[in-house]
Amino acid sequence: MTDTAARIQAEIDASPVVLFMKGTPVFPQCGFSARVVQILSHVGVPFKGVNVLEDGEIREGIKAFSNWPTIPQLYVGGEFVGGCDIITEMYQAGELTSLFAEKGVPHKAEA
Repeated sequence: MTDTAARIQAEIDASPVVLFMKGTPVFPQCGFSARVVQILSHVGVPFKGVNVLEDGEIREGIKAFSNWPTIPQLYVGGEFVGGCDIITEMYQAGELTSLFAEKGVPHKAEA
């Protein structure tokens, strides 16, 4: 495992919900990252944001790590879930809250 992959794994292991994103949860710097932050905030899930714009190695490394070409990338319980489109679809279908429940991640029940 490369140093970059080890750093990525450490971020994923450190928190139940990790979002590799452009910008920060408070100040997203791309529309796709902003949408995922909005969804996670709406369902009341605490998560750690990792700003890939601050670290080029992480920015490129995460794509190889997950074998997924785009950012943002959401990890729940150590597993890669998907990017913006997948998270949006899962949220709309009610599957996202089911995933959080399965993984034991605290969240608000959907109204």
